[in-house]
Amino acid sequence: MEFETLCLHADNNESDEWGTLTVPICQSATFVHKGVNVPSEYSYSRLSNPTRRHLERTVAALEGGADAYAFSSGMTAITVSMMLFGPGDHVIASDDLYGGALRLFRQVCACNGIDFDFVDTSDLEAVKKAVRPNTKLIYLETPSNPLMHVTDIGEIVKIAHGIGALVYVDNTFLTPYFQRPLELGADVVLHSGTKYLGGHNDTLAGFAVASTKELAEKILFYSKTIGGQLAPFDAFLIERGIKTLPLRMDRINENAGSIAEFLRNEKKIGKVYYVGLEDFKGYDIMKKQARGFGGMISVEVESKELAEKILAGVKVFRFAESLGGVDSLITYPMLQTHADVPEEERNRRGINDRFLRISVGIENVNDLIEDLRQAING
Repeated sequence: MEFETLCLHADNNESDEWGTLTVPICQSATFVHKGVNVPSEYSYSRLSNPTRRHLERTVAALEGGADAYAFSSGMTAITVSMMLFGPGDHVIASDDLYGGALRLFRQVCACNGIDFDFVDTSDLEAVKKAVRPNTKLIYLETPSNPLMHVTDIGEIVKIAHGIGALVYVDNTFLTPYFQRPLELGADVVLHSGTKYLGGHNDTLAGFAVASTKELAEKILFYSKTIGGQLAPFDAFLIERGIKTLPLRMDRINENAGSIAEFLRNEKKIGKVYYVGLEDFKGYDIMKKQARGFGGMISVEVESKELAEKILAGVKVFRFAESLGGVDSLITYPMLQTHADVPEEERNRRGINDRFLRISVGIENVNDLIEDLRQAING
């Protein structure tokens, strides 16, 4: 099946006795056993639930993975996946990451004995220099959050697999519609399903998709041991969102390209970070490993006062955290997504009081551009 069809029919083999077109919400904590020593897929919803399992099979099919597991948030998916590593292990991670991931790695995983080096993973030589005998994982966001660094997944895979390490890729920004890291050799793909997969800003979710059954079994062990699985109703909402994923991503991609071009011609905008601009660092890699650029744009404006003016002045865009929904949002990373990153580090990376992150939605692009124009110049 083609991707658009998979979004609706990836798990059509599983049906129920009523022949429902929409996957039923199986709101049950426990299930009756059919008999002693009679195998059953479902016994307790922390282990497996029919609604969630349907969604997991769908996401695994979209990413081309051996299996997938759904969690209550993207951070839960990352946390459970990091349980595969322990004291004495070394991890190389992108130095530009979502603030929650940085907090987890530095303040939780490091306390459990995992050693981290944070490098610009778009610089392959920097990655090679960071490798140690005990390196077990290279962890990527590409494009990264919020500076949009682009990493060559295939080249990172060569480095990692050459030393027996794994590669994790957070694919939240592009989704499997635009980028499929497992096809490029990655071992695990992670998602905040809250974002584009759900697409409507109405529920939290996370996914870990494994390339092999062996890795999937390891993630499942920690998943059922730790908990944090996605609830049936939330699984239903994410499943419903996925049905329109290709339509939404096409519109978002088109809108973002037009908005990025508008912003780069605004005199009060100092720099535009968008991977779809032909002169943006990493554009050629994007063209090689992805079939779209997504809807995330970051900008540096001329002053703190202008940043605050834009946040207060937008009418169609909303000043809100998160991303990936049908509504267009603007975030102030220094106060929101990256507030826990030390100020000196934020400023060094360019995440300062003039830096804004934009998540483009599906509204009419002319309305979005006009809204930004009046907020910037009004």
